[in-house]
Amino acid sequence: MAATILESVGATKDFVGREIAVTDWLTVTQERINLFAEATEDRQWIHLDRERAAKESPFKTTIAHGFLTLSLVAHFMQQAIKVQGGLRLAVNYGLNRVRFTAPVRSGARIRARIVVLSFKEIGGDAAEVNYTVTIEAEGSEKPCCVAESIVRYYR
Repeated sequence: MAATILESVGATKDFVGREIAVTDWLTVTQERINLFAEATEDRQWIHLDRERAAKESPFKTTIAHGFLTLSLVAHFMQQAIKVQGGLRLAVNYGLNRVRFTAPVRSGARIRARIVVLSFKEIGGDAAEVNYTVTIEAEGSEKPCCVAESIVRYYR
């Protein structure tokens, strides 16, 4: 997937209410899940114990942490949108609504669909853009995560 190239932050306005990008697929490996468990101290068996998950989990395998899936929003945003001119800095300003609507099974391929929700000028040198990021797993009927991500761009 080629990134959506914007000549300036202001060009984001043209996408309000529309999908701006769909990212490439990313495989969520068990190794990535294990590393996330170590980094966050969240070592619940549903994420790490394949044998137990196969027997006891409704998903029949280990699954990624919801927050691991959410943390990949930054990766997907950087992959999907490139501002070419007049940008000093882009800052993750936070999240509004976040939902984990389906599990991400170990080995699943996920990608993001990004829609521009709103664009707002902040002072003379900054803009705030709200995005809806929908993360979907290949072959799944429901998205895995839907989040409203806020990015502040400084010119």
